[in-house]
Amino acid sequence: MGKKKKKQRIEGIFRANEKGFGFVEIDPEEEDLFIPSGSANGALNGDTVQVVIFKPKEGTKRAEAKVVKILKREKETVVGIFQKSKNFGFVVPDNKKFGTDIFISKSKCKEAKNNDKVIAKILKYPERGKNAEGEIIEILGNVNQAGIDMLSVIKEFDLPNEFPSFVKEEAEKISQQINEKDIKNRKDLRDNIIFTIDGEDAKDLDDAIAVSKNEIGNYVLDVHIADVSYYVKEGSKLDKEAIKRGTSVYMFDRVIPMLPFELSNGICSLNAGKDRFALSCSMEIDNKGNVVSSDVYKSVIKVTERMTYTNVNKIINNLDEEILNKYSKYIDKFKLMEELAIILKNRRINQGYLNLDIPESKITLDENGRAIEVKKYETTFANEIIEQFMLTANESIAEKFYWLEAPFIYRVHEEPDYEKIKETNKFLFNIGEKIKATRDNIRPRAFSDVLEKIKGTEYEKVISTLILRTLKLARYESENKGHFGIASKYYCHFTSPIRRYPDLFIHRVISEYLVNDYNLSGQRISELENKAKKYAETSSETEKNATKAERDAEDIKKAEFMEDKIGEEYTGIVSSITAFGMFVELQSTVEGLIRFENMGNEYFIYDENRKTLTGEKTNRTFKIGDNVKVRVIEANKMLRKVAFELLD
Repeated sequence: MGKKKKKQRIEGIFRANEKGFGFVEIDPEEEDLFIPSGSANGALNGDTVQVVIFKPKEGTKRAEAKVVKILKREKETVVGIFQKSKNFGFVVPDNKKFGTDIFISKSKCKEAKNNDKVIAKILKYPERGKNAEGEIIEILGNVNQAGIDMLSVIKEFDLPNEFPSFVKEEAEKISQQINEKDIKNRKDLRDNIIFTIDGEDAKDLDDAIAVSKNEIGNYVLDVHIADVSYYVKEGSKLDKEAIKRGTSVYMFDRVIPMLPFELSNGICSLNAGKDRFALSCSMEIDNKGNVVSSDVYKSVIKVTERMTYTNVNKIINNLDEEILNKYSKYIDKFKLMEELAIILKNRRINQGYLNLDIPESKITLDENGRAIEVKKYETTFANEIIEQFMLTANESIAEKFYWLEAPFIYRVHEEPDYEKIKETNKFLFNIGEKIKATRDNIRPRAFSDVLEKIKGTEYEKVISTLILRTLKLARYESENKGHFGIASKYYCHFTSPIRRYPDLFIHRVISEYLVNDYNLSGQRISELENKAKKYAETSSETEKNATKAERDAEDIKKAEFMEDKIGEEYTGIVSSITAFGMFVELQSTVEGLIRFENMGNEYFIYDENRKTLTGEKTNRTFKIGDNVKVRVIEANKMLRKVAFELLD
């Protein structure tokens, strides 16, 4: 008799779901494996595991696998709420995906009181139905204390809240004045009219722009980016800390910056009226939006005016006499910017750029850090001007360095899976739309055509979100694979070196090429290639972690905002439909769940393909995009959730 064939073991990261099942991420380019309930074998969210597949992929259904070995635990500590009883305590984790409370014996409770937010170290991981065991290592404060909720998120996601003293010291030694000796090595543009355009509360200003026309009628777009790599030297303490952080994290009233204040808000910030070193990208653009030539060089600039999106919008739309008078000598400049941005945007739309109009939330906090207002973040065409200019600079830089075969970090966004498109089409069929694609021919244009058709309809937000879920996640790579979402063959992140490490890294590469007249040794190229690969990977991970932290913080604040709205009635739009109820989004961007038991007294049938719910008695059907009236029945910032009941 032949030997039984040993099943192949696959390594990956386990991602748990609160409902008991999970997924294992293997490779950014491969589909995750599904881990059914009961097959996780004690694995916790984020653990590195070995799995074997017991059910191969079938159509749109993922392959199913079970965890056979835990290789590395992701977390040794857990943030949660301490619950005390007479002889012991429990920590209820903030992250519900952790899957178990942590038992704390009396001797290991420290001074923790009931309802304190704490950090517990895991001494014994859960096994065979037994709880995890741990000890309290840090008490953050009472759950209702101001700021404890955001501090909990910072600790939960291991965000570096403070800079180590040796990093601060290095930052403090950097002069807040530019080095006059280095001006001779740069293009001196201090007499040029240059603007920054940002939100009112922006403090780290890393991009500035100028637009003019040349003698043949082409536009000249200059994008000046803070020359951060001039100050953050390779291998320095600042550099090592920036690699570790990877990105700045924004949480309403606070920012966890990638670089210390002396750099991010000081010498690297392109503050109006101050001499600053920049890395500049100059592009000549024809009246169809094609970049006919581009150049990159080191410069010294002095920003003429710090503009806000609000004021630029007032200028281009002639909305405010006072503002128009204040900036009267620059009005033509802003009108020219608008003209060029429209041309660039139209060219992008023709290429199939996905204009996903998903509004962000603007959450206002009071002096104690409580959410007092949640609304849509309003954008204007002034935001669009900056977006179009930055996209164009990012593409120009990526294309130039791709053809130079330079070591580089690209922003990569690959085409979506055909199976996922088929799934989305099942829903789009309900509204008479379809993403036209075949297995061998998936183009951004097919998506943008659908987005154009639903613009301005009640389905716009929902379809945009659905299409976003169909797309793959963008990430950093040392190899250029194009960017599907912006329909671009070459793309990188060049424009934000104050707050993103990949931008800082490619600035360093560009500077080195410029200084050495585009002639680097083979050894140096090989060294930079290894670094590009490594930093692309770590930056993709830190970005993912930062995004999750920002989303968690937003969910907490939205639930907090709704806590005193219990019993209030609203009209919302059905944003998604599941096997356990439907999610409804309010005008304010707050989203809540209506479970079946809160949809009246009848049984609802869930149609997975069409994403609909149909009442068995009344035949009433709910679908994504429907307007419904709801009442708030629960809001819990600890659980980060809001629940509604349906009103007829």
